[in-house]
Amino acid sequence: MAPVPTNRLTMTLDGVDVTPQVSRAVVTSEETDRDFISFADAAAGGGRDYNLELTYVQDLADGSVWDLVWSHAGEEVDVVVRPFGNLTPTPTQPHFIGTVVISEGDTDLIGGEADASATARFTSEATWAFVAKPTKVTA
Repeated sequence: MAPVPTNRLTMTLDGVDVTPQVSRAVVTSEETDRDFISFADAAAGGGRDYNLELTYVQDLADGSVWDLVWSHAGEEVDVVVRPFGNLTPTPTQPHFIGTVVISEGDTDLIGGEADASATARFTSEATWAFVAKPTKVTA
């Protein structure tokens, strides 16, 4: 498998390509802080929580990532992360799929710091929990 490039990642949310709206997309894993850990979780080394962390442009249009946060917090949405940007997954360039729960989180929802650039845009950040560990798809 080749190293993952930093300029090819593409992503869909609920089947919609959101790549132009996203400048940072990271799938994270951390030890769970849940009070209940099953014997199966314990046997596998402990419970894990998986999250999708995003930085996205504040595009207020219907159907944008911002609109998902504003209008659909608490709902589940399917996500496909393609680290290599390829449309068809392969063993050397897999996709990662799962379902996340949309959350507002603690972020600037509208506005931000001034910038003299005519091309700069306000951004927001989100951390959305996966309902289960994402699946690696190779074919």
